[in-house]
Amino acid sequence: MTVKPASFERPTPSPELFEPDRTNPHIAKATELRDIFARDAIERDQTGGRPEEQIRLLKESGLVNLLIPEEFGGIGERYSTAMRIVRELAKVDGSLGHLFGYHFSPLQNAINSGPDAHARDLLRRSAAGRWFWGNTSNSFSKSLFGRREADGVVLNGFRPFASGSHVADYLLVAWEDEETNARSIAYIPPTRAGVTIANDWDGIGQRQTGSGRVFYKDVKIHADEIVPERPRDPIALLAPLQQQSVLLNVFIGSAQGALVAARDYTVTRSRPWIFSGVERHQDDPWIKRQYGELWIKVQAATALADRALTAVDAVYEKGQDLTERDRGTAAIAVASANVLAGRVALEVTSEIFEVMGARSAVRPYGLDRFWRNVRIHTLHNPAEYKTRNVGTWFLTGEYPEPGIFQ
Repeated sequence: MTVKPASFERPTPSPELFEPDRTNPHIAKATELRDIFARDAIERDQTGGRPEEQIRLLKESGLVNLLIPEEFGGIGERYSTAMRIVRELAKVDGSLGHLFGYHFSPLQNAINSGPDAHARDLLRRSAAGRWFWGNTSNSFSKSLFGRREADGVVLNGFRPFASGSHVADYLLVAWEDEETNARSIAYIPPTRAGVTIANDWDGIGQRQTGSGRVFYKDVKIHADEIVPERPRDPIALLAPLQQQSVLLNVFIGSAQGALVAARDYTVTRSRPWIFSGVERHQDDPWIKRQYGELWIKVQAATALADRALTAVDAVYEKGQDLTERDRGTAAIAVASANVLAGRVALEVTSEIFEVMGARSAVRPYGLDRFWRNVRIHTLHNPAEYKTRNVGTWFLTGEYPEPGIFQ
């Protein structure tokens, strides 16, 4: 049965309501797509599945090539631009923000690998074909193993949390050696014999991310597809900050989108409480005060997120001149922003129902999707440990040891 989402009149938008600077043509294009995606975001969230039409539009727009260097046929934009687009998409659809942001993880890995001849060829082909990337590289699950052979590796097992695999043109895959447990990665097409994309994600949120399992049965990885081991390259150590930036900007976009959607509902549909003494819900001092608090919190989280993006851009620009201090400073900025963004997003996406009223909490309005998306996303990335890292740095000056999430 198809769910027909309800709609309500939106007041004239104010430029102060988190609208981005559209002088950047890529941001401008993203906001156009955001408004298109908003039309059926509720229905798609409730039905789940593959956002095939939305991915097609993202590919046609060229935004999938945003971070590929110009020498390989890409746009060569700064990393912060991609993350600002993540925000715009997450304002209406957290799944699309998530997918778009994580699409760049394999690409950044290839870009920062030197890149070698194989990576250069992949980047050119990806740019020419406007590929959308997925991954099967979950770091915690030791469930995919490789058996070495003379001309490569044979994989058996599976990977969970394989975001984007269900709509991907190409995949990054990571596995452990069955004898040494050493970790390796490669780039392969999802059509490779023996690869089965289950698309069995059934979480309460991020319903269209395809974050389920991908199975490998005697999958051949050729020797020239395996990414060579690299020394402790300073740029390679930025991958966790890139991933954390995706998460925090999904939080920011979700919080902004939820707050604006709630405002629109309040102004056009909410009725005053019988004891409020006002004729319009928005004239109730309680409602004004609570919206003021939510606005202030989101503004603060957004400012810290912007600061983190500036820090990440700065360390990428350092290239091989990146120092431990540079990297550590950026890590603290990203961790701080991530903690606040997650906390504020959870508060906003839950508290909006108190100021909208009981009639807002029905499925056709789909306003619960903001909370569900944020809630499930934060569970994969505990704020506690990032907060401790920031506290340790503040007390001792020690930066977080580079690792999967820091």
